Amino acid sequence: MALEIVRIPVLSDNYVWLVHEPESGETMAVDPAVAEPVLDEAQARGWTITQIWNTHWHPDHTGGNAAIKEATGCTITGPAAEAERIPTLDRKVAEGDSVSLGKVKAQVLDVPAHTAGHIAFHFPTERVAFVGDTLFAMGCGRLFEGTAEQMYSNMRKLEALGDETRIYCAHEYTQSNGRFALTVEPDNSALVSRMEKVNAMREAGEPTVPTTIALERATNPFMRAASVAELAARRAAKDAA
Repeated sequence: MALEIVRIPVLSDNYVWLVHEPESGETMAVDPAVAEPVLDEAQARGWTITQIWNTHWHPDHTGGNAAIKEATGCTITGPAAEAERIPTLDRKVAEGDSVSLGKVKAQVLDVPAHTAGHIAFHFPTERVAFVGDTLFAMGCGRLFEGTAEQMYSNMRKLEALGDETRIYCAHEYTQSNGRFALTVEPDNSALVSRMEKVNAMREAGEPTVPTTIALERATNPFMRAASVAELAARRAAKDAA
């Protein structure tokens, strides 16, 4: 793989992803909730942050933007549809646009529902996608600003990236998502097996992401929903749980 990807746990359950392209020396932070741990991690590795990529406007994804930009002079890229809510943006992008880290190019995908202008970044050559709060391990984002129909469409769009694609989401929600998933499909052997591993990993203090499209197709009740109505019912039940 041409990219080095480092997980930085911040706040109570957020992950900021620090992504380094060795050939150019470029480094970017995905959805920095806060600045200090991200700047510290980059410095410890001898990396200089040249870019920030935001998937959506929520403060636990953009809160570190200004301080990192002030410290590094980095360029900040994010969703055009949410530019008014992310005042630090330098570049506004939407589906059809591409962004680059050094020589490695990512495609922008529109994945609205959690927020109205949510985007994801897909590196086809690396089989990697940064999806913010749209797809989680065994879960999906709450429908704060969009519809179940949009989220169902997002599941199809992300599923089409291919089984081997690694999914870097922004929260450690896997264990609670898995508990809910088991209420939906208690006889899903892949799910039962996965939850045994997840429980052991969390007990050991280990992270459970990134995940893969293959794992989500086998165990995620939202990706596995057969219709918009089924996804909507499952999201409502999860919200009420």
